[in-house]
Amino acid sequence: MTRERIVMGEPLSVEEEVAHSALRPRRLSEFVGHRPLVEKLRISIDAALQRGEPIDHIIFYGPPGLGKTTLAHIVAHEMRAPLVTASGPAITRPADLMGVLTNLEDGSVLFLDEIHRLPVTVEEFLFPAMEDFQVDFIIDKGPFAKKINIPLQPFTLIGATTRAGLLSAPLRERFGILHHLDFYPPEDLEQIVRRSASLLEFPFEPEAAGLLAIRSRGTPRVANRLLRRVRDYAEVKVDGRLTAGTVIEALKLEGIDEAGLDELDRRFLRTLLKVYRGGPVGVEALAATLNEETDTLSDLVEPFLLKSELLIRTPQGRRITESGRRHLEQNPANQDPSGRIPAAPPSSQGSLTLGSDGAN
Repeated sequence: MTRERIVMGEPLSVEEEVAHSALRPRRLSEFVGHRPLVEKLRISIDAALQRGEPIDHIIFYGPPGLGKTTLAHIVAHEMRAPLVTASGPAITRPADLMGVLTNLEDGSVLFLDEIHRLPVTVEEFLFPAMEDFQVDFIIDKGPFAKKINIPLQPFTLIGATTRAGLLSAPLRERFGILHHLDFYPPEDLEQIVRRSASLLEFPFEPEAAGLLAIRSRGTPRVANRLLRRVRDYAEVKVDGRLTAGTVIEALKLEGIDEAGLDELDRRFLRTLLKVYRGGPVGVEALAATLNEETDTLSDLVEPFLLKSELLIRTPQGRRITESGRRHLEQNPANQDPSGRIPAAPPSSQGSLTLGSDGAN
């Protein structure tokens, strides 16, 4: 079962996603961050509009909460086209997709979230739809089988995935545009926090918006989620304004520190430092020690720690960095190993590797 954490990029509930959608930008001019991506997308949209045809099929890939769904809505809006949404896990048979495809209008945008989870049979059914705007539907079986060719209206398929490596090569090659979304720098997140606070009519101090942005783990969805939590705290506990003090107190209550780490992140680093002397150690050994699922650590904990340079992966396993040690208020690894603070191994070569999985 997946742990729900306030610093997760995934939506925590349907209600939260509805609240988040109200803060989404509607146009490319309103979208904050990823300037090269936005410029290339603007050129592709303008060129398609000038030619009077749908834009090429698009893949947006990257960690959750960075704006893949938002960009799909923006593309449909900029193309003045209807948007139809579906999810990869919900489409288990070609027949599930048949009704969606045959009801698309001319120029429609079909958005498939978690597209990497489409079954192979559905992918193969999708190929002629993407290339030739037609599908081959087979009715009956054996000697009585009959193939019916059904034409489709020209459309654009936009796929979103957090696991681009799981896309099959034939599917990936049928997309004309591939864009990667990475974590946002604090200055872009600060703009997002200011914009969202204005839409929520939540008075804020500039310093507080910047402080909240730093703790949002480079993820707009997390920034908006923390903003709503801080707003609740401010309205109940103080004067209803977003101030630096309010941000500090509210997020302290939520267990989020100045780097955006929550208790699970800190437990991960503490265990790596104190139990395994800073590493290297395999993720399975860490998961067993923490009593957590391996996938939870690999997918929900490690990406941000790696991005923040608090953790590194080596062929021998995970290793805490000096920045990670300092974040846990430990001294640099030059102490006596018999002391209270564990010493880092002098070299990964020849050292004992804990955990059979290495860097996996």
